[in-house]
Amino acid sequence: MSTSNSSKQEFLAVLKSVLGEAGSSPIALHEPNIGQRENELVSKCLASGWVSSVGEYISEFEQGLAKFTNSKHAIAVVNGTAALHLALHSVGVKPGDEVLVPTLSFVATANAVSHCGAIPHFVDSDPETLGLDPLALREHLRANASLRDGELHNTSTGRRISAVVPMHTFGHPMQIEALIDVAKEFNLVVVEDAAESIGSYVGSTHTGTFGRCSSLSFNGNKTITTGGGGAILTNDSGLAQRIRHLATTAKMPHDYEYIHDAVAFNYRMPNINAALGCAQLSRLDDFLSAKRVLAKKYLEGFSGASSMQFVAEPHATTSNYWLNTIRLSKPDLSLRDELLVAARASGYMCRPAWNLLHTLPMYESSPRAKLPVAQNLWQSLINIPSSARHYLGQK
Repeated sequence: MSTSNSSKQEFLAVLKSVLGEAGSSPIALHEPNIGQRENELVSKCLASGWVSSVGEYISEFEQGLAKFTNSKHAIAVVNGTAALHLALHSVGVKPGDEVLVPTLSFVATANAVSHCGAIPHFVDSDPETLGLDPLALREHLRANASLRDGELHNTSTGRRISAVVPMHTFGHPMQIEALIDVAKEFNLVVVEDAAESIGSYVGSTHTGTFGRCSSLSFNGNKTITTGGGGAILTNDSGLAQRIRHLATTAKMPHDYEYIHDAVAFNYRMPNINAALGCAQLSRLDDFLSAKRVLAKKYLEGFSGASSMQFVAEPHATTSNYWLNTIRLSKPDLSLRDELLVAARASGYMCRPAWNLLHTLPMYESSPRAKLPVAQNLWQSLINIPSSARHYLGQK
Protein backbone atom coordinates (compact mmCIF):
# COMPACT_ATOMS: atom_id res chain seq x y z
CA MET A 1 0.00 0.00 0.00
CA SER A 2 1.35 3.46 -0.87
CA THR A 3 2.19 5.96 1.87
CA SER A 4 -0.56 8.30 0.72
CA ASN A 5 -3.20 5.56 0.72
CA SER A 6 -2.14 4.46 4.20
CA SER A 7 -2.31 8.06 5.44
CA LYS A 8 -5.77 8.53 3.93
CA GLN A 9 -7.04 5.40 5.64
CA GLU A 10 -5.61 6.54 8.99
CA PHE A 11 -7.06 10.02 8.61
CA LEU A 12 -10.55 8.91 7.60
CA ALA A 13 -10.63 6.19 10.27
CA VAL A 14 -10.04 8.71 13.06
CA LEU A 15 -12.60 11.17 11.68
CA LYS A 16 -15.18 8.38 11.50
CA SER A 17 -14.41 7.09 15.00
CA VAL A 18 -14.70 10.56 16.56
CA LEU A 19 -17.52 12.07 14.50
CA GLY A 20 -19.40 9.09 13.13
CA GLU A 21 -20.45 8.60 9.52
CA ALA A 22 -21.10 11.82 7.62
CA GLY A 23 -24.26 10.41 6.04
CA SER A 24 -26.19 12.46 3.50
CA SER A 25 -25.29 15.81 5.10
CA PRO A 26 -21.61 16.80 5.27
CA ILE A 27 -20.12 17.42 8.71
CA ALA A 28 -19.22 21.11 8.84
CA LEU A 29 -15.86 22.46 9.88
CA HIS A 30 -17.45 24.64 12.57
CA GLU A 31 -21.07 25.64 12.91
CA PRO A 32 -23.06 27.72 15.40
CA ASN A 33 -25.29 26.12 18.02
CA ILE A 34 -28.50 28.14 18.31
CA GLY A 35 -31.00 27.12 20.97
CA GLN A 36 -34.08 28.23 22.85
CA ARG A 37 -32.34 30.97 24.84
CA GLU A 38 -31.10 32.60 21.64
CA ASN A 39 -34.59 32.59 20.16
CA GLU A 40 -36.06 34.07 23.34
CA LEU A 41 -33.65 37.02 23.57
CA VAL A 42 -33.72 37.84 19.86
CA SER A 43 -37.54 37.74 19.92
CA LYS A 44 -37.58 40.10 22.92
CA CYS A 45 -35.24 42.44 21.10
CA LEU A 46 -37.45 42.44 18.00
CA ALA A 47 -40.54 43.09 20.12
CA SER A 48 -38.84 46.03 21.84
CA GLY A 49 -38.15 47.78 18.53
CA TRP A 50 -34.59 48.57 19.67
CA VAL A 51 -32.71 46.56 17.06
CA SER A 52 -29.97 48.95 15.97
CA SER A 53 -27.02 50.57 17.79
CA VAL A 54 -28.91 51.41 21.01
CA GLY A 55 -30.44 48.92 23.44
CA GLU A 56 -30.03 47.02 26.68
CA TYR A 57 -28.40 43.95 25.18
CA ILE A 58 -25.34 45.85 23.95
CA SER A 59 -24.29 46.92 27.42
CA GLU A 60 -25.24 43.52 28.87
CA PHE A 61 -23.10 41.74 26.29
CA GLU A 62 -20.16 44.09 26.85
CA GLN A 63 -20.35 43.63 30.61
CA GLY A 64 -20.52 39.87 30.19
CA LEU A 65 -17.46 39.84 27.93
CA ALA A 66 -15.49 42.00 30.33
CA LYS A 67 -16.39 39.74 33.25
CA PHE A 68 -15.60 36.52 31.39
CA THR A 69 -12.19 37.72 30.17
CA ASN A 70 -11.39 39.66 33.36
CA SER A 71 -10.90 42.79 31.27
CA LYS A 72 -11.89 46.23 32.53
CA HIS A 73 -13.60 47.23 29.28
CA ALA A 74 -15.24 45.56 26.29
CA ILE A 75 -16.60 47.54 23.34
CA ALA A 76 -18.84 45.56 20.98
CA VAL A 77 -18.54 46.32 17.26
CA VAL A 78 -19.79 45.03 13.91
CA ASN A 79 -17.09 42.42 13.21
CA GLY A 80 -13.59 41.32 14.12
CA THR A 81 -11.89 43.17 11.27
CA ALA A 82 -13.51 46.44 12.34
CA ALA A 83 -12.42 45.71 15.92
CA LEU A 84 -8.78 45.26 14.91
CA HIS A 85 -8.84 48.27 12.58
CA LEU A 86 -10.30 50.52 15.28
CA ALA A 87 -7.89 49.15 17.89
CA LEU A 88 -4.84 49.87 15.72
CA HIS A 89 -6.15 53.31 14.76
CA SER A 90 -6.85 54.17 18.40
CA VAL A 91 -3.39 53.23 19.69
CA GLY A 92 -1.74 55.55 17.15
CA VAL A 93 -0.89 53.51 14.07
CA LYS A 94 -0.43 56.10 11.32
CA PRO A 95 -0.53 56.00 7.52
CA GLY A 96 2.89 54.95 6.26
CA ASP A 97 3.80 53.01 9.42
CA GLU A 98 4.76 49.36 9.34
CA VAL A 99 2.99 46.90 11.63
CA LEU A 100 4.41 43.47 12.41
CA VAL A 101 1.99 40.60 11.75
CA PRO A 102 2.37 36.83 11.32
CA THR A 103 2.20 35.66 7.73
CA LEU A 104 0.28 32.59 8.96
CA SER A 105 -3.01 34.30 9.77
CA PHE A 106 -6.41 35.09 8.32
CA VAL A 107 -6.30 37.95 5.83
CA ALA A 108 -8.22 40.27 8.18
CA THR A 109 -5.09 40.66 10.32
CA ALA A 110 -3.21 42.29 7.46
CA ASN A 111 -6.26 44.06 6.04
CA ALA A 112 -6.87 45.88 9.33
CA VAL A 113 -3.33 47.25 9.09
CA SER A 114 -3.96 48.36 5.51
CA HIS A 115 -7.22 50.06 6.50
CA CYS A 116 -5.08 52.30 8.72
CA GLY A 117 -3.00 53.27 5.68
CA ALA A 118 -0.13 51.27 7.20
CA ILE A 119 1.95 48.45 5.73
CA PRO A 120 1.97 44.90 7.11
CA HIS A 121 5.47 43.59 7.83
CA PHE A 122 5.31 39.78 7.87
CA VAL A 123 7.11 37.63 10.43
CA ASP A 124 7.54 33.92 11.12
CA SER A 125 5.67 31.42 13.28
CA ASP A 126 6.51 29.26 16.27
CA PRO A 127 6.23 25.54 15.41
CA GLU A 128 4.65 24.67 18.78
CA THR A 129 2.04 27.40 19.23
CA LEU A 130 1.55 28.16 15.48
CA GLY A 131 1.53 31.85 16.46
CA LEU A 132 4.10 34.57 15.95
CA ASP A 133 7.58 33.51 17.14
CA PRO A 134 8.93 36.12 19.60
CA LEU A 135 12.54 34.86 19.45
CA ALA A 136 12.62 34.94 15.65
CA LEU A 137 11.08 38.41 15.79
CA ARG A 138 13.75 39.69 18.18
CA GLU A 139 16.49 38.34 15.91
CA HIS A 140 14.85 39.90 12.86
CA LEU A 141 14.44 43.31 14.48
CA ARG A 142 17.98 43.40 15.85
CA ALA A 143 19.26 42.81 12.33
CA ASN A 144 16.82 44.98 10.38
CA ALA A 145 15.54 47.81 12.60
CA SER A 146 16.88 50.53 14.88
CA LEU A 147 15.51 52.83 17.56
CA ARG A 148 15.68 56.57 16.87
CA ASP A 149 14.32 59.02 19.42
CA GLY A 150 12.34 56.23 21.04
CA GLU A 151 10.73 55.01 17.81
CA LEU A 152 11.59 51.86 15.90
CA HIS A 153 12.43 52.21 12.21
CA ASN A 154 12.96 49.68 9.45
CA THR A 155 16.56 50.28 8.33
CA SER A 156 15.71 49.23 4.74
CA THR A 157 12.56 51.27 4.16
CA GLY A 158 13.08 54.05 6.71
CA ARG A 159 9.50 53.66 7.84
CA ARG A 160 8.42 53.67 11.48
CA ILE A 161 7.43 50.27 12.90
CA SER A 162 4.75 51.22 15.39
CA ALA A 163 2.99 48.05 16.53
CA VAL A 164 2.96 44.26 16.58
CA VAL A 165 -0.18 42.14 16.19
CA PRO A 166 0.17 38.61 17.59
CA MET A 167 -2.62 36.22 16.63
CA HIS A 168 -3.67 33.21 18.72
CA THR A 169 -3.89 30.70 15.88
CA PHE A 170 -6.93 28.37 15.87
CA GLY A 171 -7.45 29.35 19.53
CA HIS A 172 -4.01 28.21 20.75
CA PRO A 173 -2.33 30.89 22.88
CA MET A 174 0.93 32.13 21.40
CA GLN A 175 3.98 33.03 23.53
CA ILE A 176 2.44 36.35 24.51
CA GLU A 177 4.57 36.98 27.61
CA ALA A 178 7.79 36.55 25.62
CA LEU A 179 6.39 38.85 22.95
CA ILE A 180 5.59 41.51 25.54
CA ASP A 181 9.29 41.46 26.50
CA VAL A 182 10.34 41.90 22.86
CA ALA A 183 7.84 44.73 22.43
CA LYS A 184 9.30 46.53 25.46
CA GLU A 185 12.82 46.16 24.06
CA PHE A 186 11.79 47.79 20.78
CA ASN A 187 9.13 50.20 22.07
CA LEU A 188 6.28 48.55 20.15
CA VAL A 189 2.57 48.70 20.97
CA VAL A 190 1.02 45.22 21.30
CA VAL A 191 -2.49 44.81 19.88
CA GLU A 192 -3.62 41.20 20.19
CA ASP A 193 -5.66 39.56 17.46
CA ALA A 194 -7.69 37.31 19.76
CA ALA A 195 -10.42 36.79 17.16
CA GLU A 196 -10.24 33.01 17.53
CA SER A 197 -9.37 32.62 21.19
CA ILE A 198 -12.26 33.47 23.50
CA GLY A 199 -11.95 30.96 26.34
CA SER A 200 -8.19 30.47 25.90
CA TYR A 201 -5.73 31.23 28.70
CA VAL A 202 -2.04 31.56 29.45
CA GLY A 203 -1.94 30.26 33.00
CA SER A 204 -5.04 31.87 34.49
CA THR A 205 -4.94 35.00 32.29
CA HIS A 206 -7.29 35.24 29.32
CA THR A 207 -5.85 35.90 25.88
CA GLY A 208 -6.49 39.41 24.67
CA THR A 209 -5.66 41.02 28.01
CA PHE A 210 -1.86 41.17 27.76
CA GLY A 211 -1.39 43.96 25.21
CA ARG A 212 -2.64 47.54 25.08
CA CYS A 213 -5.90 46.21 23.65
CA SER A 214 -7.20 43.32 21.57
CA SER A 215 -9.85 42.30 19.08
CA LEU A 216 -12.38 39.45 19.26
CA SER A 217 -14.61 37.98 16.55
CA PHE A 218 -18.11 36.54 16.83
CA ASN A 219 -18.59 35.50 13.22
CA GLY A 220 -20.91 32.56 12.58
CA ASN A 221 -18.00 30.11 12.64
CA LYS A 222 -16.54 31.22 15.98
CA THR A 223 -16.88 29.55 19.41
CA ILE A 224 -19.78 31.91 20.18
CA THR A 225 -21.52 33.99 17.56
CA THR A 226 -23.51 37.19 17.22
CA GLY A 227 -24.07 36.49 13.52
CA GLY A 228 -21.58 39.13 12.54
CA GLY A 229 -19.78 40.93 15.31
CA GLY A 230 -16.62 41.60 17.23
CA ALA A 231 -15.30 43.40 20.28
CA ILE A 232 -12.29 45.27 21.60
CA LEU A 233 -10.90 44.48 25.06
CA THR A 234 -8.70 46.86 27.03
CA ASN A 235 -7.71 47.63 30.62
CA ASP A 236 -6.95 51.25 29.71
CA SER A 237 -9.99 53.35 30.66
CA GLY A 238 -8.91 56.36 28.63
CA LEU A 239 -8.34 54.23 25.55
CA ALA A 240 -11.70 52.51 26.05
CA GLN A 241 -13.44 55.88 26.13
CA ARG A 242 -11.70 56.94 22.92
CA ILE A 243 -12.51 53.66 21.15
CA ARG A 244 -16.18 53.81 22.14
CA HIS A 245 -16.39 57.43 20.92
CA LEU A 246 -14.75 56.66 17.58
CA ALA A 247 -16.94 53.58 17.09
CA THR A 248 -20.07 55.74 17.25
CA THR A 249 -19.15 58.38 14.62
CA ALA A 250 -17.48 60.56 17.29
CA LYS A 251 -20.90 62.04 18.12
CA MET A 252 -20.86 64.44 21.08
CA PRO A 253 -23.62 64.14 23.72
CA HIS A 254 -26.49 66.54 23.00
CA ASP A 255 -30.27 66.38 23.23
CA TYR A 256 -30.82 67.01 19.53
CA GLU A 257 -27.77 68.45 17.72
CA TYR A 258 -25.50 66.32 15.52
CA ILE A 259 -22.06 67.42 16.65
CA HIS A 260 -19.07 65.25 15.73
CA ASP A 261 -15.52 66.12 16.76
CA ALA A 262 -13.42 63.66 14.71
CA VAL A 263 -13.36 61.66 11.51
CA ALA A 264 -14.65 58.39 12.95
CA PHE A 265 -16.45 55.14 12.22
CA ASN A 266 -19.94 53.66 12.37
CA TYR A 267 -18.78 50.40 13.94
CA ARG A 268 -21.11 49.81 16.92
CA MET A 269 -22.73 46.38 17.23
CA PRO A 270 -26.52 46.38 16.72
CA ASN A 271 -28.68 45.48 19.71
CA ILE A 272 -30.21 42.49 17.90
CA ASN A 273 -26.75 40.95 17.39
CA ALA A 274 -25.91 41.63 21.03
CA ALA A 275 -29.09 39.82 22.12
CA LEU A 276 -27.85 36.72 20.30
CA GLY A 277 -24.44 37.26 21.91
CA CYS A 278 -25.88 37.41 25.43
CA ALA A 279 -27.54 34.04 24.95
CA GLN A 280 -24.40 32.53 23.44
CA LEU A 281 -22.22 33.92 26.22
CA SER A 282 -24.45 32.24 28.83
CA ARG A 283 -23.64 28.91 27.15
CA LEU A 284 -19.94 29.50 26.55
CA ASP A 285 -18.72 27.28 29.39
CA ASP A 286 -20.74 24.37 27.98
CA PHE A 287 -19.35 24.98 24.48
CA LEU A 288 -15.79 25.07 25.79
CA SER A 289 -16.26 21.85 27.77
CA ALA A 290 -17.68 20.07 24.73
CA LYS A 291 -14.83 21.26 22.53
CA ARG A 292 -12.26 19.98 25.03
CA VAL A 293 -13.95 16.56 25.01
CA LEU A 294 -13.81 16.57 21.21
CA ALA A 295 -10.14 17.58 21.23
CA LYS A 296 -9.33 14.78 23.69
CA LYS A 297 -11.03 12.25 21.39
CA TYR A 298 -8.96 13.50 18.46
CA LEU A 299 -5.75 13.44 20.50
CA GLU A 300 -6.39 9.82 21.44
CA GLY A 301 -7.43 8.89 17.91
CA PHE A 302 -4.37 10.34 16.21
CA SER A 303 -1.91 9.13 18.87
CA GLY A 304 -1.07 6.02 16.84
CA ALA A 305 -1.00 7.64 13.40
CA SER A 306 2.28 7.25 11.55
CA SER A 307 2.27 10.29 9.28
CA MET A 308 0.36 12.96 11.22
CA GLN A 309 -0.13 14.31 14.75
CA PHE A 310 -2.90 16.19 16.50
CA VAL A 311 -1.97 19.75 17.45
CA ALA A 312 -2.46 19.93 21.21
CA GLU A 313 -2.60 23.08 23.35
CA PRO A 314 0.85 24.60 24.06
CA HIS A 315 2.53 23.99 27.42
CA ALA A 316 1.14 25.97 30.38
CA THR A 317 -1.88 27.19 28.39
CA THR A 318 -5.55 26.31 28.03
CA SER A 319 -6.83 26.37 24.47
CA ASN A 320 -10.44 26.74 23.44
CA TYR A 321 -9.65 24.38 20.54
CA TRP A 322 -11.62 26.61 18.22
CA LEU A 323 -10.40 24.70 15.18
CA ASN A 324 -8.89 21.31 15.82
CA THR A 325 -5.85 20.71 13.66
CA ILE A 326 -3.55 17.93 12.52
CA ARG A 327 0.01 18.44 11.32
CA LEU A 328 1.76 16.12 8.87
CA SER A 329 4.95 14.58 10.22
CA LYS A 330 6.81 16.10 7.28
CA PRO A 331 5.73 19.09 5.15
CA ASP A 332 4.10 17.61 2.05
CA LEU A 333 1.73 19.76 0.02
CA SER A 334 0.69 16.88 -2.22
CA LEU A 335 -0.21 14.63 0.72
CA ARG A 336 -1.99 17.51 2.47
CA ASP A 337 -4.19 18.04 -0.57
CA GLU A 338 -4.84 14.32 -1.05
CA LEU A 339 -6.08 14.08 2.54
CA LEU A 340 -8.28 17.14 2.08
CA VAL A 341 -9.85 15.76 -1.09
CA ALA A 342 -10.45 12.34 0.52
CA ALA A 343 -11.99 13.83 3.66
CA ARG A 344 -14.30 16.17 1.79
CA ALA A 345 -15.35 13.36 -0.57
CA SER A 346 -16.33 11.37 2.53
CA GLY A 347 -18.39 14.25 3.95
CA TYR A 348 -15.92 15.73 6.44
CA MET A 349 -15.47 19.43 5.62
CA CYS A 350 -11.78 19.79 6.43
CA ARG A 351 -9.72 22.73 5.15
CA PRO A 352 -6.07 23.78 4.87
CA ALA A 353 -4.51 26.65 6.79
CA TRP A 354 -4.85 30.03 5.11
CA ASN A 355 -2.54 30.87 2.22
CA LEU A 356 0.40 32.74 3.72
CA LEU A 357 -0.37 36.45 3.65
CA HIS A 358 2.90 37.50 2.02
CA THR A 359 1.95 35.38 -1.03
CA LEU A 360 -1.32 37.23 -1.69
CA PRO A 361 -1.11 39.65 -4.62
CA MET A 362 -1.78 42.81 -2.61
CA TYR A 363 0.95 41.92 -0.08
CA GLU A 364 3.67 40.43 -2.28
CA SER A 365 5.81 43.57 -2.03
CA SER A 366 5.35 44.05 1.73
CA PRO A 367 8.44 43.80 3.96
CA ARG A 368 9.04 40.41 5.53
CA ALA A 369 11.38 38.41 7.71
CA LYS A 370 12.64 34.96 6.81
CA LEU A 371 9.59 32.67 6.98
CA PRO A 372 10.75 29.03 6.98
CA VAL A 373 8.50 27.77 9.79
CA ALA A 374 5.35 29.36 8.39
CA GLN A 375 6.13 27.88 4.98
CA ASN A 376 6.46 24.39 6.48
CA LEU A 377 3.29 24.80 8.54
CA TRP A 378 1.31 25.88 5.48
CA GLN A 379 2.28 22.62 3.78
CA SER A 380 1.49 20.55 6.87
CA LEU A 381 -1.69 21.77 8.61
CA ILE A 382 -5.27 20.56 8.14
CA ASN A 383 -8.23 21.86 10.16
CA ILE A 384 -10.78 19.17 11.02
CA PRO A 385 -14.45 19.43 12.13
CA SER A 386 -14.63 21.21 15.49
CA SER A 387 -18.26 22.06 16.30
CA ALA A 388 -19.24 21.89 19.97
CA ARG A 389 -22.44 20.04 19.13
CA HIS A 390 -20.59 16.73 18.67
CA TYR A 391 -20.04 16.37 22.43
CA LEU A 392 -22.38 18.90 24.11
CA GLY A 393 -23.47 17.63 27.49
CA GLN A 394 -20.45 15.37 27.90
CA LYS A 395 -17.64 15.99 30.37
